[in-house]
Amino acid sequence: MAAGDLAAAAGTAPHPNRSPARSAAGDERGRLNLSWLVQLHWWAILGQATIVVGAQSWTHIGLPMGTLVAVMVLEVIGNVVLGAWARRAQVTDRDIALVMLIDAAVLTVLLDLTGGASNPFSTLYLVNVALAAVLLPSAWSWLLMAASLAGFASLFVHEHFAGVSHHIRTHMDHAQTMAAHLRGMWVAFALAAVFVVFFVQRVTRALAAREGELQAARSQAQRREKLASLATLAASAAHELSTPLSTIAVVAKELQRAIPADASSELHDDLQLVRDQVARCREILDRMAAHAGENVGEPFAQMRARDWVDAALDGFRWPQRVEVRIDPSAEAASLVGPQRGLAEALRGLLKNAVQASPAEAQVTLLVTAPPGRIQITVRDRGRGMTPEVLSRVGEPFFTTKVPGEGMGLGLFLTRALAEQLGGEFNITSTPGDGTEARFELPVSTAGERSSP
Repeated sequence: MAAGDLAAAAGTAPHPNRSPARSAAGDERGRLNLSWLVQLHWWAILGQATIVVGAQSWTHIGLPMGTLVAVMVLEVIGNVVLGAWARRAQVTDRDIALVMLIDAAVLTVLLDLTGGASNPFSTLYLVNVALAAVLLPSAWSWLLMAASLAGFASLFVHEHFAGVSHHIRTHMDHAQTMAAHLRGMWVAFALAAVFVVFFVQRVTRALAAREGELQAARSQAQRREKLASLATLAASAAHELSTPLSTIAVVAKELQRAIPADASSELHDDLQLVRDQVARCREILDRMAAHAGENVGEPFAQMRARDWVDAALDGFRWPQRVEVRIDPSAEAASLVGPQRGLAEALRGLLKNAVQASPAEAQVTLLVTAPPGRIQITVRDRGRGMTPEVLSRVGEPFFTTKVPGEGMGLGLFLTRALAEQLGGEFNITSTPGDGTEARFELPVSTAGERSSP
């Protein structure tokens, strides 16, 4: 029940202490709440018109039709303004509370024109109070409840000073009036119950869905921050450790040359072990520097799903253990992305699957093409993961492999790459039934061949 003077609320500015992200999330939630209020207003106006026309046509009650029509016209105008404002303005809890306070005032005016305190539709105050409890913080909810109580009380006060005759004209006797009142109570209760259940549930679901989207966006932003930190750490470590590692390698090599030929074999073995471990350290640093930067600098190119699979298997250590199944619908499907990065990500998933499966067991690589997508699924024959381990999969440096077989970065980087390309990466696992990794990317469109 919107009024025409809602523009007063449009000047509300965001709190100066709120962060930009928090302010944006709050404004989006406010706009969502206000859009639901606009929808509720339209239904309320329709209900008011139906009830007034019905009461005027089917009962002996004389209503001030001119005044009622004027109020409802103002409601329509106010709701049009409110709908436009909800799409453009920053909306705060205070704005929502102001709109609902105006709703309570309009309801009070309508009740005063159609029976006052004895109007059975005073139950509709509860709709406003229930919505306030869902949409507003506690302080605003209590304020709106107090305003509704005050509005209802004002009907008694007005009736006391103006008398009953100012409300409506009726030619019914007491029994007929009471019967009409009881029927009106039932209709009012039914309307209030329907409005409360329907709109509160829909608003709650919409808010929960929006909160889920915001949480997903926050999680994605946190992963990007971790990835940026990881890239910086990898580059810094590679730079800082390259000189001492090179020095150790040179000294170990010179020592090998300098020791007498008749020296013990253990000494030769120890020096060779030092050189091998230095080489391994360099390899680890090179992998971190190469893969931790979100494929920065690698151009995007168009590639078929078959090319993606072939590139991943090229140089893979155990290609004979991979059973490739490509759905005919996916043969011609293509995507756009960093070819080396995509091949490395898929190769990492295959390596994980082979290492998790029993010796000589086959792992499955399945390529399908859902509408508008390319989906690659890698299934292993391992023991699966417990819910606790599954919940942590993809965290940086978390791994269940034995030392030396992985750093716990592969799945984290794979998920980051999928999100960067507008896709998804998910893992499902059941203890005793293996693990399934699903990498899904959008199909490329014509002309989409290079990185932006």
